Amino acid sequence: MGGRNILTAIGKSAVNGPVQVDRLGLHGDEQADLSVHGGLDKAVYAYPSEHLPYWQTLRRERGVSLFDEALPAGFMGENLSLQGLLETQVWIGDELHLPACTLRVTAPREPCFKFSTIVGLPDAGRLMVERACPGFYLSVVRPGPVEAGQRFTLVPGVRGLSVAEVFAARRVKHLR
Repeated sequence: MGGRNILTAIGKSAVNGPVQVDRLGLHGDEQADLSVHGGLDKAVYAYPSEHLPYWQTLRRERGVSLFDEALPAGFMGENLSLQGLLETQVWIGDELHLPACTLRVTAPREPCFKFSTIVGLPDAGRLMVERACPGFYLSVVRPGPVEAGQRFTLVPGVRGLSVAEVFAARRVKHLR
């Protein structure tokens, strides 16, 4: 980006075996800018894997990627890849109960310039907003280990606003 170095921790990769999740996130994971990522309310970033084919196709169509390989887990900066739970199906305050860990939905992710740079698409943030596919942050209610392939149960909280509704409201705010 204009020859500048950018400090980021977006680049994540899949881990084999269990990973301990504590109040501030997953062991071995890090965040580069704690003013917007991490902390008690943003300890874990979950991203629905159903969105990855869109980004992979777009990168291929625009010549960013020359291959048709699926994007790997962690590509969007998530440290928890989910399947079967989209932003329209989860509300702020809902909990994900995994076998040994409980996580609470706190907020949608908001894209930043680093995201666009890492994904290789200058308009990736705008596209994430238009497609309403931000993923969401979670706090850690019950620390414990998690492992790829584990099933989770969604336990509804107070059904005030869905992640998609909060994201849409922030979008309107940013467009003003």
